[in-house]
Amino acid sequence: MPSENGTRRVVIAAACTLLMLNLGTVYAWSFFQKPLCEAYGWSNSQVVWTFSLAICFLGLSAAAGGLILPKSGPRPLALAGAVFFGSGYLLAALALRMHSLPLLYLGYGVVGGIGLGLGYVTPVATVSRWFPDRKGLATGTVVMGFGFGALLMSKVIAPFLLRSVGGDMVLAFTVMGVIFLALSLLSAAFICNPPVSSPANATASAVSDGDAGTAGSCIASTPFVLMWLIFFCNITAGIALIGFQSPLFQDVCAKLDPALGAETLAGYGGTLIAASSVFNGIGRFLWGALSDRLGRLRTFRLILASQIAAFALLMQASHPWLFAALVCYILLCYGGGFGTMPSFVLDMFGARLMPAVYGAILTAWSAAGVAGPQLVAAMKDRFPGQPALASFYSFAAAVCFLGTGMVLSFFVKEKSKQAARVG
Repeated sequence: MPSENGTRRVVIAAACTLLMLNLGTVYAWSFFQKPLCEAYGWSNSQVVWTFSLAICFLGLSAAAGGLILPKSGPRPLALAGAVFFGSGYLLAALALRMHSLPLLYLGYGVVGGIGLGLGYVTPVATVSRWFPDRKGLATGTVVMGFGFGALLMSKVIAPFLLRSVGGDMVLAFTVMGVIFLALSLLSAAFICNPPVSSPANATASAVSDGDAGTAGSCIASTPFVLMWLIFFCNITAGIALIGFQSPLFQDVCAKLDPALGAETLAGYGGTLIAASSVFNGIGRFLWGALSDRLGRLRTFRLILASQIAAFALLMQASHPWLFAALVCYILLCYGGGFGTMPSFVLDMFGARLMPAVYGAILTAWSAAGVAGPQLVAAMKDRFPGQPALASFYSFAAAVCFLGTGMVLSFFVKEKSKQAARVG
């Protein structure tokens, strides 16, 4: 590959990763979960619907974006995603100023969620065309940025802003909206497909030549349905922790030392968000690269099986250090699902159909974004004075989801690895 084109694809990958870094700040929602409940008198279930809606519309808009992407090209779609995402934060600020929960749902959940979906599917589909020779590594690196977004938010942006504005959530969300809008637009401006004459595009086209059928027929196929369900099971287990890891960890710490104050507990919760986001990000890169060697299906089975053991231990974990270590490992595996799935879809359905099929498979994220957090919220509201019992039932449900995904994985038949070796 000519050095000029090689340099260009690195720049494209960097722009895609920066966009993902901005979008990934949504994973730090649990940083705001408890403060919003206390400041506005809303319940856990009410507040977490904001996060659930954001993830729900992420998947739905990603599915729509996957269909639009081949016609529009990546840059217009990425720019639209940037505008929606930044606007979601600004509308959330307005909602908090008006004490309006429905407007918070509409702004951060719906509008911001649409931005998340359009912004997410575009870099993944684009970078897979620039790096057909290292699909798992490339897509894993890009989605790693999404995982690191929570670290950026929970340990840098949110604490600094809240201190600077004296805890004014309205002003904090306003500033975040402006920052994320500007950075996302800048990143999106660099995103494009390889030139028709480039070696990367030629390799991607070679893979596409083997594609069969239409996006609709692929989405209706048994392999797609099984992959969707496996993805859903893995996401549901992990996202339940993401939405509530801070308050759950605070419950464990408070039980061990009842003298700890609210500010100290919040700091511990923020630290866990930061640490787990690092593992979430690393998992996307690590498992994605590992899947190039082990195969996509074998990698998914390893991800699911090891999480079952981790959640089983988490059900009995009463020490903060053990709890935190298990959460970090689970998030490592959670990220691994996102790092592996793009290449899995590419191997199974080909490059031509990849944007549409991958967008459709992200609707599993939508469904899991509702199921996982709402399950934990329901348990916490059902057992308000018994956090250990609420956690036990939540983690037991996660084991059931992961076990189901593991069983389903044995019904998937991988295609020949010939396409994966092209280039």
